[in-house]
Amino acid sequence: MKPAPGLARVYGQWLALAFIGIELLAVLAFVWLVMLPMARRSADDLAGLMVLSAQTWAELPPATRPAFEAELDERHALRIRTTFEGVDGQEWRAPFYHLLETALARRTGLAHSLIRIADDDGQVRYWVRLPAGEGELAVGVSDARVQTQPFTALALSVLAGGLMALVLAGLLARRLVAPLARLGEASAHLGEGREPASLPETGPREIAALSRRFNTMAGQVRDLLSARTTLLAGISHDLRTPLTRMRLALEMLRDQPGEERLLAALERDLEQMNQLIGTVLELARGLAHEQPQATDLAALLRALAAEQGTAERPVTVRCVRCERAVPVLALRRALGNLLQNALRYAPAGPVELVCETDDKRCRLGVLDRGPGIAPDRVEAMFQPFQRAEPSRSPATGGSGLGLAIVRELARANGWQVRLLPREGGGLAAWVELRAGEEPAPGPSGSA
Repeated sequence: MKPAPGLARVYGQWLALAFIGIELLAVLAFVWLVMLPMARRSADDLAGLMVLSAQTWAELPPATRPAFEAELDERHALRIRTTFEGVDGQEWRAPFYHLLETALARRTGLAHSLIRIADDDGQVRYWVRLPAGEGELAVGVSDARVQTQPFTALALSVLAGGLMALVLAGLLARRLVAPLARLGEASAHLGEGREPASLPETGPREIAALSRRFNTMAGQVRDLLSARTTLLAGISHDLRTPLTRMRLALEMLRDQPGEERLLAALERDLEQMNQLIGTVLELARGLAHEQPQATDLAALLRALAAEQGTAERPVTVRCVRCERAVPVLALRRALGNLLQNALRYAPAGPVELVCETDDKRCRLGVLDRGPGIAPDRVEAMFQPFQRAEPSRSPATGGSGLGLAIVRELARANGWQVRLLPREGGGLAAWVELRAGEEPAPGPSGSA
């Protein structure tokens, strides 16, 4: 099977044909609108000069006629004869002479045919019989007077224009295809698991936007691969400790089968492993697509506050009734993780769930009065298994996957997640929804 031609070749051919077609149209327009009117005017002027010369010669005294003939030959390349012999051989002649015949016929009212003859002086002249006085005179115009070569000029212009069109089309096609070739090469590297170089975000708007989106996608794939590696390493590390303790407990149970304390410790270790595995699965589910549903955000926040708040640690809600089309499970999971972090790391201060809306955006926040996060550590906290509390003890912190899950959910649904310090201390975790998630809001009311 014959392989399909390359994109550069296809573009080059079409561009070359387009350029050549435009050039031909331009040449035809120039010939029809400029050259032809000028040629007709020139032929009409020459026909008038030839008729006037014949009439003037017939009216001059015989003694002054030689001087008049010499002046005509010198200044206008015209000659006059009283006798003329020649037969129209219907030879090919330049288009200008056909216009000249038409102009002579219009001025004299008679049909005239130019006869091409090579004179004794070696010059080629076109002769025609014209009425003068009571007879006729032969007037000849030198071929050197009309030196235009329209067909040669047309052929040269088309040839030169065609070559220039081919070269220019090739350059333009390569310039158009080069970014796509770089994109294809970078995509191949990405598909092979190699890290592609960033594409230059320059050139036409569409090419720059395509390169920018590819760079963003490549960065997300790179982060995803890095997170996968870190995830597997973290799981291996975190599971090794409880498994070791379980193995030790089992060995001890063989010697003391009635030891209930060891069995309880074993059960706790198994529960920790189950929670860790559930958290990892939750992170994996963050990329799954979920259809948006019209949801009352105030009711959603109140439900979260009721689920995770307690009498000792109440969670307050500040939100007017507002409906948005959102993926409910994903949003609940993201806000739930942020709320769990706030309750865990800000045990003394109040925790609030708030909703802020205007004409352009809607954002949901979890606000606490805990120790907060240093600005230079915010980005690191979104990485898997990163914790603000440095120990790995479950009693003092979680698994380090909560914020990573929130970021993956935000990426999958087009949200923005920001961790900002609060004035007076504490942390404000905001989830900003997309502008498109805005159905008509319901009636306002305090929550």
